[in-house]
This record gives sequence, C-alpha cells and structure tokens, in this order.
Amino acid sequence: MVSSNQKNTASLPYIFKRTKIKIKNRTVLAAMTNKQSHSNGIISNEEINWLNERSKGGFGIITTAATNVSTEGQAWEGEFGIYDDIHLPNLTKLTSTVKSNGSLIFAQLFHGGLRCPQKLTNVIPISASKTKCQESKSGFSRQADINDIKKIINDFTSAAVRCVDAGFDGIELHGAHGYLISQFLGTKTNQRNDEWGGDLHGRSKLLVEIYKSIKNSVPDSFIIGIRISPIIESIGINLQDTISLIKILKTFDLDYIHLSCWDSFLKYDYKNFSKKTITEIIRESFDNLPTIISTGSIWSSDNAQNVLNQGADLIGVARVGIPYPYWPKNISDINYNPKKPPFSIETLKKAKLSKVFIDYMRNWKDFVID
Repeated sequence: MVSSNQKNTASLPYIFKRTKIKIKNRTVLAAMTNKQSHSNGIISNEEINWLNERSKGGFGIITTAATNVSTEGQAWEGEFGIYDDIHLPNLTKLTSTVKSNGSLIFAQLFHGGLRCPQKLTNVIPISASKTKCQESKSGFSRQADINDIKKIINDFTSAAVRCVDAGFDGIELHGAHGYLISQFLGTKTNQRNDEWGGDLHGRSKLLVEIYKSIKNSVPDSFIIGIRISPIIESIGINLQDTISLIKILKTFDLDYIHLSCWDSFLKYDYKNFSKKTITEIIRESFDNLPTIISTGSIWSSDNAQNVLNQGADLIGVARVGIPYPYWPKNISDINYNPKKPPFSIETLKKAKLSKVFIDYMRNWKDFVID
C-alpha cells in the first residue's frame, strides 16, 4: 500500500523517449470492445461520446477499441473500421474532440484472424495455419498464403496512414489476446515451416514487417506501440518467448510496449526470478526498454502506484474506466478506491454508455445490476 508519506507518481506527466511528446499524467485508457458503432465501420456518435467523456476525465492517453484494418478482419458486430476513407470524417471528429481536452489519442489496429466469424465477414477466417476454428462454417481456418500476408501488411499500413490523416497521435498494434498477430506468434496456432513460421524470428516476422511498413509510411513524430500478451498457453505463447520477442522489438525505434497482464499483481517463479510480477521480470531483464505500459486488474490509486513501482512507465486501465470516467482526476488521492461492481444502469448511462454497450457489459459476470 502507498503510505501517507510516499509520493503517488501516477498523476505526474511523462515524456515519450523518442518523440519527446509529453502526456499530462501516467494514465492510459486501454482499448475496450463496446460494439457501439455502425455496420459499415463508421464510428458512431455514441462511441465518440464514450471516449470523449474519458478524455474530459483526465486520461493522459485514450486508446480506441480494436479497429479492423480490413472487412475480413472484423471480429464482432458494432466494431468500427479504419479500412476505407468513408471512416475519416467521424474519426477526425473523434480525434479533434479528444485532443481538445488535452489527451493523446491512439487507434488500436487489429485483424481478428481465426476469431473473425464467417457469418459476419462472408469469408473463411484466415490464420497462420489451418487450425480448428469455431467461427468457420467448415470448422477450420484457412492458412494465409503469401498474397494474404502481403495484403495484411498493406492493410495495416493503409490503416495507419488513415490514422495520421484523421489526426491520431499514434497507433497500437494489437498483438495480444489471441487475435491474428498473436496467432502468428503462438507455437500452437503457427505450424508453418516457411519464413513466417518455425522459430520465434519466423513467427514474429509478420509483426515486424507490419511495424517496418508502417514506420516507413508515417511521420517521424507519429507514435507506434505494440500490445502483447506475455502468456497465452492455449495458443503457445510463454514468458520465455515473450522476453525473446521483446529482445527482437528492442532493435527497432518502437515507442512503447503494452503488457496485457490480466492481473498485474500475479507473481511468478521464472529462472532467477522468485515471486516477481511479469512487469518486474520484463523490466529487470533488460536495459533501455521503450516505454512500458502495464494493464491488468488496476482499480485503486494504490494499485496504480504498485504497478509503477514494479517498473511500468504508464498504467493502463479498462474496467475501472467504464463506471469511472474521471478516475485519473482522483488517483492523486492515495486513498482513492472506488466502489467495485455491480453498477446500476443509471450509473452506466451517466458514464456515457449506450444501451448497446450496457447490454454487452451484461456478459461480464455481476457487472450490471437491473
């Protein structure tokens, strides 16, 4: 716990190392699915209002929900897109509104891979390899061929360029949570024996090539980060491979790595580390890392300071940002520990959740109470 005489640093400003861009505090609204946008991929006013309320609430960085870079990369209904110029007017409205409140805004770019329902996209889901796939009518995904891979890289790049045009400060490549990029990283989902599979250098090649293509296509001041899940046993991602991946990523001018920990306080025994969190293990395994964001189960100001003390530069929150859009303005109080779920419909409406978003939150056990 943060003692009364210990400084709470979450409210202090931060400067990105490469770009020297300054943010007003260490808080990051992490990407959250909310299903509030239109079937043609245009972001809705409801989703804009939801994000803008959190910029008013003081978040240093606002990250959009995952946005699909192609029609075939869509993983759920109500997901906004960045694959067509028709998306630009409303995205420009979003960025100008959020930035007027003093927050940076990043778009999280992604492709769902085998998580893309065929009934939604009308195409067989693709992945690193042919594998069992509940979202495919045949029960299997299709292995991406070289033309598919080239298109994926181009789609991510075109999406990033649109983000520049729309006024975003940066983008986050979604390499976490079992979506397409992490399917290439995983040993269970990537059974390829060509240059896009095999060892970690092959399995990370898609991520690296997407990054390099985007880097060559956007202004130097544009921030590029990558979100990763350090451990996903179901698809074959382990902590050793994650540390090796970070070693690869360190060789590039990457602006940040976002660690999706689920529980930032869970401790592991790993090699010479005894009872250390993932953030601590990664921070202590390297010198001169890019900016590190850690996300997972952060709720109180004490939690936030704990994660900063572990070695994170910035703290990402998701769930607490839903009922408490003004969370960042309260964490300077070392005793701030807001009420946990369930939340009434009225509370969520006041927090700028639409009926669609509230209904989606009913899928989270004991989050919404009627």
